[in-house]
Amino acid sequence: MFARTPRLLLRPGWMEDAPALAHAISDPAILRNLTHAPAPYALDDAQAFLSLPHDSRLPRLLAFTRTRGAPRLVGGCDIHLDAHGTPELGYWIARPYWGLGFATEAARAVLSMARAHGVQGVRAAHFLDNPASGNVLRKIGFRFTGRVEQRYSLARQTMVDSLLFEEGETHGMHPDPAMDLYRDATQAMAA
Repeated sequence: MFARTPRLLLRPGWMEDAPALAHAISDPAILRNLTHAPAPYALDDAQAFLSLPHDSRLPRLLAFTRTRGAPRLVGGCDIHLDAHGTPELGYWIARPYWGLGFATEAARAVLSMARAHGVQGVRAAHFLDNPASGNVLRKIGFRFTGRVEQRYSLARQTMVDSLLFEEGETHGMHPDPAMDLYRDATQAMAA
């Protein structure tokens, strides 16, 4: 599976991508927002990830810039099955590319590819203290379910509150319920 967006080329990771992958994702600020990535993240972790088998209906792609010079690895995006067999969207973006809309662009492309293969009912989650990820999810048409669950973060080595999202319109819901939870939680931590 390959996809082209206005600024990105999304393709499967190849073993020769391992050094770039290890370098791009090894930032502790990225790893703390992922559930399954080990920290620290080394070349052998990237090689192990790139060699994992996966369902061909579920995109697991690296995102490369395709503008201004040679392509650069900016992140990754996938649809994987959670512990209950539900398709779940995941993504990460290297810190130099935060705030540029690459996560939104990649996630839209990956969702489109998954839908073309008949994958429905995709969900997503983000750690409570990562509201930027919630912004991405809302931009691509996901809505906050009102549920919070604990998920384990390998980088943090602890359980972390996570907000659960699903595809669909908000239909009169508060425009930003995740931000209300984030604000309330951070105020409680400060008190």
